[in-house]
Amino acid sequence: MDKGFEDAKPFVEALKSKGISAIGAVGFCWGGKVVVELANPKLIQVAVLLHPAFLTVEDISGVDIPIGILGAEKDEICPPELIKKFEEFLNAKPEVESYVKVVPNVEHGWTVRYDTGDAEAVKAAEEARQFALEWFAKYLK
Repeated sequence: MDKGFEDAKPFVEALKSKGISAIGAVGFCWGGKVVVELANPKLIQVAVLLHPAFLTVEDISGVDIPIGILGAEKDEICPPELIKKFEEFLNAKPEVESYVKVVPNVEHGWTVRYDTGDAEAVKAAEEARQFALEWFAKYLK
């Protein structure tokens, strides 16, 4: 994860050197922690975490950019109870725009690893993708 953060920094800086001033990032699984690490020093301006892993409430305590978090109902890596703690913590910071949801009937990884023949799985993944796009459209200006 530290390597992911270190690898992402030059990419973000390259975007900024091209005049791009509003950058958003999506973190899937352990990438959620990398996105939070990019958010804490405000290297990015908007964050979305989908079925995050290895993330703690302490990790998100420094986030003060818009952040959306979608967790899975069936997730031993980042259980719904932890997602709810993220929600409670972020709700206590009204100056930070946030959205947190535990998505019912899905497992960890549902946004990237799903059976394309399962209509419900496809629908859940598409809804997560649509959420991310709308979150970025709302906050990246």
